[in-house]
Amino acid sequence: MSSSPIHYPAPAFDIFNVYFERIYDPTMHVVFTFDGKVDAGGLREATVRVVGSDPYIRSRYAEVDGRPVWEEIPEEEWGRAFVLPRTGEDEPLTTPPPPLDVRAGPQVRVGLYRREEGDIVAVTCHHGFCDASGALALARDLFAAYRGVMDDPGFRPVPRDPYERSTDRILALHSTEEQKQALAEEEPFVDRWRFPVERTGRGMPRIARRTLAPERLGRIKAFGREHGATVNDLLIGAFFLALAKIRDDPADREEPRSILTSADLRRRYPGLYENSPLTNLSIAYEITLSAGEGSRLEDIIGQVTAATARKKAGSLGVAAILFYEGIMAGGMPAVRAFYDGMIERYQQSGHKNPVFSNLGIFDPGDYLPVPGKDGADVGIQDIQYLPCVCWPYGFLMIASTFRGRLTIASAYEEGPYLTATVERFLEYVDEYLP
Repeated sequence: MSSSPIHYPAPAFDIFNVYFERIYDPTMHVVFTFDGKVDAGGLREATVRVVGSDPYIRSRYAEVDGRPVWEEIPEEEWGRAFVLPRTGEDEPLTTPPPPLDVRAGPQVRVGLYRREEGDIVAVTCHHGFCDASGALALARDLFAAYRGVMDDPGFRPVPRDPYERSTDRILALHSTEEQKQALAEEEPFVDRWRFPVERTGRGMPRIARRTLAPERLGRIKAFGREHGATVNDLLIGAFFLALAKIRDDPADREEPRSILTSADLRRRYPGLYENSPLTNLSIAYEITLSAGEGSRLEDIIGQVTAATARKKAGSLGVAAILFYEGIMAGGMPAVRAFYDGMIERYQQSGHKNPVFSNLGIFDPGDYLPVPGKDGADVGIQDIQYLPCVCWPYGFLMIASTFRGRLTIASAYEEGPYLTATVERFLEYVDEYLP
C-alpha cells in the first residue's frame, strides 16, 4: 500500500494567485537568449534535481477536505519539468509557451529551444507558486545547478526544508493598533476604465514589446532627477497617459482614473524572507490620477510622485495581507465567492483598471557563467520576462531593464484585443517617455 502524499499548508497569497486564473493566465516565463548552445542532458538533469531539492517545487496545488495545500508528487513525475520543443516550433519570444498546470506539478518547466544562432531557455512557473522575484530566483537556482552538474555529474543542490511561505512574519512586525490603522487608511479599489477591447471571451496568446536604446534610459533618469521622480514614477505616468490616449474618450479628461501597480514586500522588509526566495510576496496598490487633453508627462508627474510617496510612507502591504486573510477566514467557499463577485462587477460595468509592474534590472551576473555544449561558456545576449497573458477585461504592461535597455511588454489574447491596438499603445508609452 502506498503512503499518503505529504502536504504543506498553502498560504493566502498563494491561493489568491492560483484563483486569479479566472481572470488571466497566471503563468510567467523568464526567457534567456544565449550566443551558443547549452548541453541538453546537463540542463535536463539540473532541472530534475532542482525539482527534487525543494518540497514546494516538487508539489502540486490541491484542496484536500476543503483545505488548500501543496501536495508532493511522485518522483517519476518530476521529469515533466524539462521539455525540448521540436525544431521549428514557435520560439517563446514570439508566442508564449503553454500555461503551467499548477494543479499537476512540478512548479517549474524549463524549455530548451534549439537555434542555429544560439539557444533560448525559458524558465516557466505559475504565480500561484511564486511572484516575479521568485521566478527570477528559481532561474538562478536552475543555472547554478546546471553549472554544478556540468562540473560534477554527481552534483545535487542543497535540499531545502519546508520554509515560511505565509505573510505572518510581516504582520508580526505590526501591532494590533497599527494593523487597524492600515485597514482604516486603505481606500477600496474602484474600477473606472479599461483598455479598449473588440469583444469579450478568449483568443490566441500573443506578446508585444518595445525595447528602448540605452541612451533613452539616461534621458529618462535625467528627466526624473529634474522632477524629483524615479524611473518607476515616469513609467507609471507614461502608462497612464498612453491609456488615456488609446481610449480617446472625452469622459476621461480631467476625471479621476486609476491604475494598479505592484510592490515587492521583500524590498519593504529586507532580510525577512531571505531564506524563502520562492514565494508570493508582491502586492498591488491603486494610484488615481487625472489629466486634461494634450497633457504631457511633466504635467502629471507631480501627481504620480505624490501618490507613490504617500503609499511608501504608509504601512504598504499590511492592509492587503489583512484583506486576503479576512476572506480566507471564511474558507474556500468565501474565496470562490470573492472571485464570483469580482467577475460579475467586471461584466456589469465593463471596467477593469489596467495594471503596470516594473520588474527592475535583470543582471546577467546572477546567472553566469553558463557552460556551453562544447565546454566553453556561452554568453547571455538578452533576458526577457513574459508576463501573464490577459483577456478582457484585464490588461497588464510590464517593464524591465537589461544592460541599459528598457523593455516594455504586454501579453494578451488576440481577438478580444487587436494586436494593432496593443502595439500602438506601447508606441504611445514610448512617445510619452523622455
